[in-house]
Amino acid sequence: MKKFSFYKGDSAFWYLIIIGFLLSCTTALANKRLRQMQSPLQEIQISGTITDGTSKLPGVTVSIKGKSTTVTISDFNGQYRLTSSPDDILVVTFMGFKTATAPINGRKIINIQLLEDITSLQEVRVNAGYYSVKESERTGSISKMSAKEIEKQPVANVLAAMQGRIAGVNITQTTGVPGGGFEIEIRGRNSIRTDANNPLYIIDGMPFSTQNMGNDLISGSILPAPGISPLNSINPSDIESIEILKDADATSIYGSRGANGVVLITTKKGKSGKTAFSINTYSGTGKVTRMLDLMNTSQYLGMREQAFANDGITEYPSWAYDVNGTWDRNRYTDWQKELIGGTAYTRSIDAAVSAGNSKTQFIIRASNFNQTTVFPGDFAYGKTALHFNINHSSDNDKFKISLSGNYTLDKNNLLGTDLTLEASQLAPNAPALYDGNGELNWENATWKNPLRLLESKYLAKTNTLVAGSVIGYKIMPALEFKTILGYTDTRLDESKTVPSTIYNPAYGLDSSISSFYTNKSGQQSWNVEPQLSWQKDFGFGTIKALAGTTFQESSSASLGVNASGFSSNSLITNSAAAANVQVLNNTNGLYRYSAFFGRINYSLNSKYFINITGRRDGSSRFGSGNRFANFGAIGAAWLFARENIIAEKYSFISFGKLRGSYGTTGSDQIGDYQFMNTYISSGGSYQGTVGLEPARLYNPDFSWETNKKLEMALELGFLKDRIFITTAHYRNRSSNQLVGIPLPGTTGFPSIQSNLKATVENTGWEFELRSLNLQNKEFKWSTSINLAIATNKLLAFPNLAGSTYASQYVIGEPLDIHLVYHFTGINPETGIYQFKDFNGDGALTPLEDRQRIVSTNPNYFGGLNNSFSYKNWQLDFLFQFVKQLGFNYNGSGVVPGTGNNQPLSNLNSWQLGQTDGVQKYTAGFNDEAVNAYYSYYSYSDAAFSDASFIRLKNLSISYSLPQSWLKAASCRLYLQGQNLLTITRFNGADPENQSFGKLPPLRVVTMGIQLNF
Repeated sequence: MKKFSFYKGDSAFWYLIIIGFLLSCTTALANKRLRQMQSPLQEIQISGTITDGTSKLPGVTVSIKGKSTTVTISDFNGQYRLTSSPDDILVVTFMGFKTATAPINGRKIINIQLLEDITSLQEVRVNAGYYSVKESERTGSISKMSAKEIEKQPVANVLAAMQGRIAGVNITQTTGVPGGGFEIEIRGRNSIRTDANNPLYIIDGMPFSTQNMGNDLISGSILPAPGISPLNSINPSDIESIEILKDADATSIYGSRGANGVVLITTKKGKSGKTAFSINTYSGTGKVTRMLDLMNTSQYLGMREQAFANDGITEYPSWAYDVNGTWDRNRYTDWQKELIGGTAYTRSIDAAVSAGNSKTQFIIRASNFNQTTVFPGDFAYGKTALHFNINHSSDNDKFKISLSGNYTLDKNNLLGTDLTLEASQLAPNAPALYDGNGELNWENATWKNPLRLLESKYLAKTNTLVAGSVIGYKIMPALEFKTILGYTDTRLDESKTVPSTIYNPAYGLDSSISSFYTNKSGQQSWNVEPQLSWQKDFGFGTIKALAGTTFQESSSASLGVNASGFSSNSLITNSAAAANVQVLNNTNGLYRYSAFFGRINYSLNSKYFINITGRRDGSSRFGSGNRFANFGAIGAAWLFARENIIAEKYSFISFGKLRGSYGTTGSDQIGDYQFMNTYISSGGSYQGTVGLEPARLYNPDFSWETNKKLEMALELGFLKDRIFITTAHYRNRSSNQLVGIPLPGTTGFPSIQSNLKATVENTGWEFELRSLNLQNKEFKWSTSINLAIATNKLLAFPNLAGSTYASQYVIGEPLDIHLVYHFTGINPETGIYQFKDFNGDGALTPLEDRQRIVSTNPNYFGGLNNSFSYKNWQLDFLFQFVKQLGFNYNGSGVVPGTGNNQPLSNLNSWQLGQTDGVQKYTAGFNDEAVNAYYSYYSYSDAAFSDASFIRLKNLSISYSLPQSWLKAASCRLYLQGQNLLTITRFNGADPENQSFGKLPPLRVVTMGIQLNF
């Protein structure tokens, strides 16, 4: 038997090699199998930041491909964290952006940049008030503005941030004084009453009153109409989004409150994620945007000398200090620079903390804003705001509750009178402001030193609380109950001091002539809105239904007092120390409102949509027989791009929708108790008793204004919605106007509140274009433009010719017309202004000769916005444009040749045979010239000219520091500007607010930093 041995010859070596190889293979296979078995257990922690290239994106969903249970959401700073295997793939999704994937490949830090997906923006839900709807499926006209657009503007009032950005919404800033007001019209003026055209404001579901609670007698000389803006109490940095509801389909669910449109303001909410902190602060400067080009001293004196010569005056009067040598004829002061040419300093800081999980989220924000004025002196406007929001849902997601609140403390410390008028009219050789001792210079009582007005001070303190809660419970999958609760409390304390120190001490006046004006106003309102919503799918269609009711009550009180005669100016703010106290106003009001509302929406095949809304309103402002009214609307939409024939043959059309609506809304904006017999204090006493006198007549037929709205619109998207166009045409007719109908003087009453059978029509076209011009991972350029062409017309006015409105309105013309004389030039022989004598009687008579119609209604307005981003850089700029006529300098009331400085254009004075320029100078002794000038500036078309303008409304440049520089935080540095450049041919200071003597808006430039960690 042959024996086998490993130890004989070379075979032992080869056997060892073969066995070793087999063992090695076996071990390798075993290890591989072991790794495969162990790989699910070898998990690693992945983290990173998600951005859109310039800013962090919160609320982004991050998941693992193929593992539905591994999901997280980015926090307030755009940061995420989750556990995964080294060879997994991340899937990142966010509404409005393209889905991104990223292989992990063993990495622990993965930062992701998302690219905007224009097409998916159609799936974004917009707030329609009582419900939300997908952008693609809405049947009404709703425009949206996001926090991203608001935060790029250094403004204190949200209306300033909206200028030029929303089609059909015309906003005008009435003054550059901090804390001043804005005028807003959504699709034109519906009511003959100028104070009844404001939209309805809803903040987190709670109606917010924008009625000015100030007393015009106290604030009017520094804050022109509409006075103090209540929207100052809403901090722009606390706003998440703003939706503007315009047509009947969108507004009729608000019934009588939606006649002039609805502004929905949604404040910021907490988001899921770890505790996040943010700080945003900026500071900057502001200057007047535009000033008048006025005469220098030599030009001014030449005008004055010619004026006296024209009047035949060879020896200058003793009171003509500017030209008779009393004042230095070589002195020159730029009074605009001295009085309104200062620098206003702006400072803002806000901080926030937020956190939450899938069930509970919260946010707390605190902010402080301060802005000084361009006037001399230590004056400033400031406000401090606190905002919070808490959201919670039960484990089964059936019960949800949200609680939010905003509290603002607003303080405006100003001088009592705007110095703009003084700055534009003072003679350039007027004396110095201070004498050698640093005291106010009165120049031997030859002038009124403009700085005297700094002694009169205006102070307004406003406390505003807006609190609301939304409580919801899902009774069953298709049925949900929700209640909106809200409360607002606004309190205003304003005062104005007029001390004796505003007068020349040489007059010997003391504190016995000093005055103190004060006004205390308050308004409280509560709102309860329970509602049921139901949704059910039926085959190819879906039905959504909503029903609810509204209960609202508002109470207001105001007390105005004038105190005068003090023993010392140090006691001027103490009315108890006054010798005389007069009550200016003492009013109390109570307003109750209730309604039932409903909505039914049906969609078929996600292509055809119909929306029916209705509301029955009840208001305490009308008599018992007319207290209730019904309003409703129907809207429809057809997504024709989803039809097979369109999708197959016209693939370049990525979106197409045709929508339309018709319905009615109304208005009860007339004030409380207007239909009742009311009495007021007579102010006088008889035998020690103060009597009453009738103030208003009873009218039980007093009823609602109604507004019928019709709209048709076409929305088109091309090239996957990279180009998106919206075209809308609307017609609104407002009738049954709530006005005071004049009565004969024999009745003892000037008018009676009633419904005038007049009809006002607003028609127009709105165009919106949005385009994504270029986009890649490093560079993006997008453009948006909006244009509104609006026409306002008085369609009907019974017996207009026989009413007191005959000189104010014309059927077929806009409401804002002016019936004036037609200026035909200068008489070449006499040098006096001439006007057309329409009736040929040889004289100017108001009713017969004021036949020229001038409208200041804008012909069109809009805005052009461009946005660029490159790596960590972001650039945005907005141009606002308006085509309109407006009041020019000719309406200032300054007679050419009199002792007030005037524009350089007034140097073109009449010479024999001349027909243009300004009429012959007069120092005031030529009655014919003076009377002609007053007709010229007050009642002629010469006081109106082109006030169109293009304004660089906003510019924002920002840079985000690379994430690698700051591991645990993100930082953005930015430069922002407002009202930077104005292109206009307007003959005046500013084409926006136009009115002579008002401070124009300021040009503001700020620098800031935003930190998130």
